[in-house]
Amino acid sequence: MDLFEQQAQAHGPLADRMRPRSLDELVGQRDLLGEGALLARLIRADRIPSMILWGPPGTGKTTLARVIAHETAATFVPFSAVLGGVPELRKLLTGARERRATWGKGTLLFVDEIHRFNKAQQDALLPHVESGQVTLVGATTENPSFAVNAALLSRARVFRLQALSESELVCLLERALTDLERGLGALGLDVDGEALEALAAAAHGDARRALSVLEIASDAAVAGDRQLTRALVEEASSTRTLLYDKSGEEHYNVTSALIKSMRGSDPDAAIYWMMRMIDSGEDPRFVLRRMLIFASEDVGNADPRALSLAVAADATFHRLGMPEGLFAMAQLCTYLASAPKSNASYKAFTSAREDIERRGALPVPLKLRNAPTRDMKAEGYGQGYRYPHDEGGFVRGETYLPEGLEGRRYYHPVDDGLESRIRARLARLRGEEG
Repeated sequence: MDLFEQQAQAHGPLADRMRPRSLDELVGQRDLLGEGALLARLIRADRIPSMILWGPPGTGKTTLARVIAHETAATFVPFSAVLGGVPELRKLLTGARERRATWGKGTLLFVDEIHRFNKAQQDALLPHVESGQVTLVGATTENPSFAVNAALLSRARVFRLQALSESELVCLLERALTDLERGLGALGLDVDGEALEALAAAAHGDARRALSVLEIASDAAVAGDRQLTRALVEEASSTRTLLYDKSGEEHYNVTSALIKSMRGSDPDAAIYWMMRMIDSGEDPRFVLRRMLIFASEDVGNADPRALSLAVAADATFHRLGMPEGLFAMAQLCTYLASAPKSNASYKAFTSAREDIERRGALPVPLKLRNAPTRDMKAEGYGQGYRYPHDEGGFVRGETYLPEGLEGRRYYHPVDDGLESRIRARLARLRGEEG
């Protein structure tokens, strides 16, 4: 075992060894921690509120919590919302109470993945947060508005952390390469400047990933000629997990991006977002369901073929599966994005529903009622009904709506695609041309 291997084994992964120990060592998050920023002032004044740190992976949520505990001389107590149960949580809370009573020292309770807190855990924690027995710092990659219990959320400030910029990541990587105590400075690597830029770009704002890839590439360099090159970095970072949680906010964000790209008639963006979903592990059947809905809701009668193609693509995928089914999905996605758009049918049924809810079940006009018996005919059922086929297919001036809704229009065809022809035909039949 060489010196580097002994150091790595003794001190853990590079990302953990290089974890900042003070506010001055933190990289990024200038909006929160820069000169005069609110959170920085609160930390230095030792007036820390309970808070939720929300941001993508690798933005420093855990690190910031540790720094806060260090700067304020509070005891840092970590708790996993996934692995820890109520008994363990109560034990930690008892320790916090005794610590304050005995030494007057506060406790910063760091709850990782707080969006996974269950009701029993929340009930056990709430009174201690309310009383100030502990300062809660929760970390989450999910939007707290969706993911955190309202009672907890109302007692905590939400601070949003941003993905690190490429320049900030390069700064972090250079620090790791020159740090003799905790970093890789003792290795004497010959570093290509382009290698760090490529690594920062491949990390996509994730400091932990950047340092982990740097450590892998450095291992490879030490085993070779000690040259840390762009090619070596690209090989070390060749696999990447896309940010996408099928049950969380990013799921809804990417789905929304797909729908809005198709609605905006941008097939390039639409196919990009569709493949983001697929390559991130989304169920293709979910994507197909969204496109089936879109074919009616957003394309509608502007191009009725869209719905037929959506049904065909869905059937094709169910018959072929992956990966061949992607051909039909891609064809459908680009077709829907390129097709003329109309939500007139959607607006028609929602408007009709509003009248039904507001006015109730209005009586069917006598002329439109079914009259299968002599008594019904005697009551006037069906009387006055004019058969359109006997009058050229359309009875001008006739109305088929209940009394009180005569002349009401729900369907307003748009002037695009096939629906423009529908619009012109209806205007002609109603004598509205000109």
